Amino acid sequence: MTATPAGSGAGAPSVPSAVNVTPERIAAARKAVISSSIGAALEWFDIIVYASFAVVIAKNFFPGGDAGLGLILTFATFTISYLVRPVGGLLIGGYGDRHGRKKALTLTLLLMMAGTVLMAAAPTHEAVGAWAGLIILVSRLVQGLSAGAEFGTATTFLIETAPHRKAYYSSWQVASQGASMFLASAFGYVLFTYLSEEDLYAWGWRIPFIVGVLVGPVGLYIRARLSETEEFRQGVRERTPVRSTLTRHLGRVLAGAACVGVATISVYLILYMPTFAVKSLGVPADAAYLGGVVAGLVTLVGVPFVGRLADRVGPARVMTWAAVAALALAWPLFKTLTSSPTVATLVGVIAVLGVIMAFYFAPLPALLTALYPGEVRTTAVSLAYNLGVTLLGGIAPLALTWLISRTGSLNSPSLYYMGVAAVSLTGLWYVRRQDGVH
Repeated sequence: MTATPAGSGAGAPSVPSAVNVTPERIAAARKAVISSSIGAALEWFDIIVYASFAVVIAKNFFPGGDAGLGLILTFATFTISYLVRPVGGLLIGGYGDRHGRKKALTLTLLLMMAGTVLMAAAPTHEAVGAWAGLIILVSRLVQGLSAGAEFGTATTFLIETAPHRKAYYSSWQVASQGASMFLASAFGYVLFTYLSEEDLYAWGWRIPFIVGVLVGPVGLYIRARLSETEEFRQGVRERTPVRSTLTRHLGRVLAGAACVGVATISVYLILYMPTFAVKSLGVPADAAYLGGVVAGLVTLVGVPFVGRLADRVGPARVMTWAAVAALALAWPLFKTLTSSPTVATLVGVIAVLGVIMAFYFAPLPALLTALYPGEVRTTAVSLAYNLGVTLLGGIAPLALTWLISRTGSLNSPSLYYMGVAAVSLTGLWYVRRQDGVH
């Protein structure tokens, strides 16, 4: 990672530097990769399954005469959960800056498991009436609080543990999201293909959430065996990391949030594709999930190589190239898909989105951690990331559904994607100019 922060006054970032590369440090970094990847995978698996099964969830928990309204309510619940993510980032991130990254990692995973258990066991509208929707909302809120701190805490832990090649090691958290996308889409493909509609709506949709619950204890066991980062143990403690983040580092937080844009909108656009393809294009649901499988594989395999590239040329440069590609390709991709809504076209478009996501998302953890000093790093990274995800990505499924219904244009999602790419390019320009992050 190449970073030369501008200025040396109070509040200037203190970039984690490479330390002596020993077998012990490399082993610790690999253990950190496994621990962080499990947490990120569980978080994203739960999110992706919810988005992928939105049509089923809408019918089970928000039924009514208008199927479109039920879908909007489903995505509204999804979106509301994102409103608490910045709160979770501040609360648990501040806890991590005061008491340690390891303790915060354990707390996020416990909350994540609780939200997933609640989702897997939730009674449907047929069983408990309107209470069903409320239970789903509580599940999403708990999961949102957890997810609000997972990325920032895990990224900080990875960066501070890695002895070198920090962009590469931190990129594995993103690669695990590719694994989640692959597995969640594979579940969707298999369940929609091999279960009857009656079985799918009755009990089949719960299977992925139950699998997610079973993964949680493994992550807890691994995180319990981690050692706290040396940088935290030897570093200066900030008594009020939340207040410091919101005052001395607010400009960098907002710039970081803008930089998150293309990463998060690419993810949620891919997640939105099954619903978009089934509802608007008439593409079979199993084919739509096949596209998610392809995007997940592209991310899982490609992200570590992009992380290596970012270590050589700088994360901001790689992300800038990817954001320009997103801006240039958005309209042609959607125009091609809506003009020729075939299985091959859908899979191809999602694959291209997956490549853009991999090139943009892989260097993001390294870039964000370069913006903030160690005493507020968990809080600031969590807040910046979740502001970006909430404002630019989390609202995307709801916004895109509303845009299409309002404008009647199936190409309108591309305009949203282009707008977010422009915001990210602005954020990247700012951090490269003001903070010298390359």
